[in-house]
Amino acid sequence: MLQVLNSLLREDVAGLRSRTTTVSGPDGSWLRLATTDQGALLLPVQHSAPGYQSRTEARLPLLRREDDGRELTRADDILAALAAHADPRDRAGFTAFATEVRQAERAKRLHTASRQEVTAALVARYGPRPATQWRGPTAALAFDTLAARLDHPVYPTGRGRAHLTETDLRRYAPEFHPRFPLRWLALPREAVTTHGTLPEVFPAPSAVGLPEASDRTHICLPLHPLTVGEQLRGALRAMGVEGQAALAPLARLEAVPTLSMRTVALTATPDIHLKLPLATATLGRLNRRTIKPGTLIDGVAGQRLLESVIEREPRFSHTILHTDETQFAHAGHELLAVLVRRLPARLDDTAVVPLAAFLAPAPDGGLVIGDLADHFYQGDTLALLDALLTLLFDWQTTLIGYGIALESHQQNVSLLLDAPHGRTRLRLLFKDNDGPRIHTARLRAALGQDGPDFDDPRIHTDSDTPILDLFTTITVHLCAGAYAFGLARHGHAPLDRLLTLVRDRLGEAADRLGTRPGQPGALLRTHVLDAAQLPIKAMVTAGTLLAKERSGATDINKHYGTGPNYLAPRSVRP
Repeated sequence: MLQVLNSLLREDVAGLRSRTTTVSGPDGSWLRLATTDQGALLLPVQHSAPGYQSRTEARLPLLRREDDGRELTRADDILAALAAHADPRDRAGFTAFATEVRQAERAKRLHTASRQEVTAALVARYGPRPATQWRGPTAALAFDTLAARLDHPVYPTGRGRAHLTETDLRRYAPEFHPRFPLRWLALPREAVTTHGTLPEVFPAPSAVGLPEASDRTHICLPLHPLTVGEQLRGALRAMGVEGQAALAPLARLEAVPTLSMRTVALTATPDIHLKLPLATATLGRLNRRTIKPGTLIDGVAGQRLLESVIEREPRFSHTILHTDETQFAHAGHELLAVLVRRLPARLDDTAVVPLAAFLAPAPDGGLVIGDLADHFYQGDTLALLDALLTLLFDWQTTLIGYGIALESHQQNVSLLLDAPHGRTRLRLLFKDNDGPRIHTARLRAALGQDGPDFDDPRIHTDSDTPILDLFTTITVHLCAGAYAFGLARHGHAPLDRLLTLVRDRLGEAADRLGTRPGQPGALLRTHVLDAAQLPIKAMVTAGTLLAKERSGATDINKHYGTGPNYLAPRSVRP
């Protein structure tokens, strides 16, 4: 519950930051929350500088009622008490969040109970040393399994998945590394929109138990087994094809879930990933795991835009790689779609590691990043982090210069490590380019054009602020700051040393973009490095607690609050 309370405090839920007063107790500081019609609540806190997105953290004994001294320790009781201090229109969101907390707690207990079993299975299949043995697209899925067993850096109930049972998780969730066959839906050809060429391994209707005549009239789209049911029937009714579509009786093509869960890799061709709609939600009840057809179009547009940047910035042509996401099919509904993702070629001798796995325990008990450093950087974890940050910031700030910011969080960026000529080579692999922010005027000035058309009108903006906010909350917080605090917590180096490394590498990258007022480098220094506060994602507020009309969030993944700037030099930190 400490993670939950810290998130609520960070996002100022029910006024925990803005409507409280600080009182002193024999054991330290407490925040007192009181309203005219409710008894006061007392939240014990501790202060830290610098802190990861917050200077104040909750501590035990969690929450206390002032009137009777009762200590609240259960999620339901804590959230009910806070809901009583919130706007009555928002209380249903607190109830929904309590359910999320219970789901996450069950998942965490399940992860703990199954850790030895899963680790033994990974070692038996791939070997005990990830850095030296887990190579190529197939073994990348083992790193996904390790990453799936970690908490999200910001969202406190990230391990939970709505409406899924323990049986569902064991059969289909990445943290259990299962294998399962896909289901298939035959749709009339005229009802399906395709872009590019779908994989030859997709079966014809007759190959999955349907009449041979349907091979001429229908096309098969893959389904995640969890999508089969009433919601699928509802989607077919909504599109007016219920009487013409047919759920194939036979399952075909074995798959393994990636870290995303709704995206699966085909075991026979592991360089092909299929992103499939799931009728569930993660990181908030409003964050559904379906696939809106417009995002498929935007993914292609985003990929083409990044390719045009690399053509102009050839130094990235061999160090920044992207998956090919130009092939897809849909039938006009968010449950009737598939994105075909193809990994780059020649990765069989490469460690393909999602950044989200860095702080996960390796089979030997150390961290994955430490195991990689032992093999590729002579045991120097900071040297590995330094090399990663240098390339990551160089690429992402170069995009800022073009007016582009990517939603390339830990799950969407993989580290590629190999040694083709006896020397370590570090590259980055990006995927999911359907949700960027683009400063139209800055892009036009850099490219001589507005860039590709996007289906989502929120992508284009006429201000630098949305670009810099996205860069800060994703690249800085999740792909840099999280590792500084995480490695310090695990004793790899002092926090100040790690934060100085992040600041120095970001500063070097920013200065390459120009230091005069108005230039992108100067904007990065003003908005990030030297700012008094940094934007932070208000994920619980926008994703679960408040309806969109209450939060005002136009995009629940890009709704922000503010937090302290942990990158500011110590001498100027507030």
